[in-house]
Amino acid sequence: MRKYILIPLFILVFGSSIGAQEWMRSLDIAQKLALVQNKMILMVWEESTYYDYPVAVQNNKGRYLIIPNLFSDEKISPLIWKNFIPVIVSEDEYHDLFIRIKDKRRQAYLDKFNDDSIKIMDINGNILNVTPYVDGIQDITRLIERYALSTELISSELKNYYNDKNFYSAFFLASKYLDLAMYTRKNTRSKLIDLSNIYLEEAKRFVKSESLEGDTTLLQRCELLKIQEYLVDERPKKVLRELKKLSKIGIAQSNEGFFAFLKFTSHSSLGEEDEAALWKTKVSSLNLKKAEKIINLNI
Repeated sequence: MRKYILIPLFILVFGSSIGAQEWMRSLDIAQKLALVQNKMILMVWEESTYYDYPVAVQNNKGRYLIIPNLFSDEKISPLIWKNFIPVIVSEDEYHDLFIRIKDKRRQAYLDKFNDDSIKIMDINGNILNVTPYVDGIQDITRLIERYALSTELISSELKNYYNDKNFYSAFFLASKYLDLAMYTRKNTRSKLIDLSNIYLEEAKRFVKSESLEGDTTLLQRCELLKIQEYLVDERPKKVLRELKKLSKIGIAQSNEGFFAFLKFTSHSSLGEEDEAALWKTKVSSLNLKKAEKIINLNI
C-alpha cells in the first residue's frame, strides 16, 4: 500500500530546470503547442480550479507527497510542463466540444469528458486516459508514467489530420497509433488501441459520408486495421479467426499486401513457421520490420 505524507514542498526535487509557468487558458493554442513539442495535453475544466485540488506525487526518494492544490502550487508546475501541455478550459466551451462527440463516443468516454478529473488528450482533443473517475487524490506520478508520451513517431500523421480531416488522414493516424502502442507498457497500450479506434471509426464515417471511390475496398482496409489491433493486444489466434471470415468474402487486390502481413505476423507469433513462410514473400520490407516488433510482443 502506498503511503502518502504531507510535507513542505521546498524539499521536493523534481529534477527539472523548467521554471514555474501559468497553465494555458486556450485549448486551441495548447493543441498547437503540443503539436510542436510532441507532447500530450493535460486538461481540466475551469470549474475544477474553483476549489483545492489535492494530488499526490512521488519525490526522488520514492516517497509520495500530497500537494494541497495542483493549480496554485508553483513547485509542481515544472513537473507538469516538462511532461505535458497543461490547459484549463472554460465551461463556455463545453457545449461546442460536447456536440462534436456526443454521438460518436461510448458512455465511459463521455463520463470522463464530463467529470472533474484530469484528462490526458492528444492534439485533436481526444482523451487517452478513459478510466472511471473515483473522487479523491489523483496520482500525478502515475499519470506521467502511463501517459507522458512523446508523439514524435506520429507527428506527421497528427499534423495531417489536424490540418485536413479526411479518410486518409484519419486512417493513417489510426494506424500510427497502433504503431506507437507497440512501444508502450501494456496498460498504456490498451488505451492507445482505444484512441486508434476513435480515428478508425472517423475514417469509416468519411467513406460513407463522402461516397469515396472504391468505398468497399476502403472499408475492408479499415476492417483489416481493426483486426491488427488484436495482434498489438497479443491475440494472434483471434486475428487468424477474423481473417478466415474475411477471406470468405474475398480480399480486394489493393488490400492483399495488408492481408498477407497479418497472416504472416499471426502465424509467426504462434511459432507456425511453415504457415508463415507461405506469406512472407508477399510482405513488404517495411512491414517485415513492423512484424518483427509485433512478434516480439507476442512471444
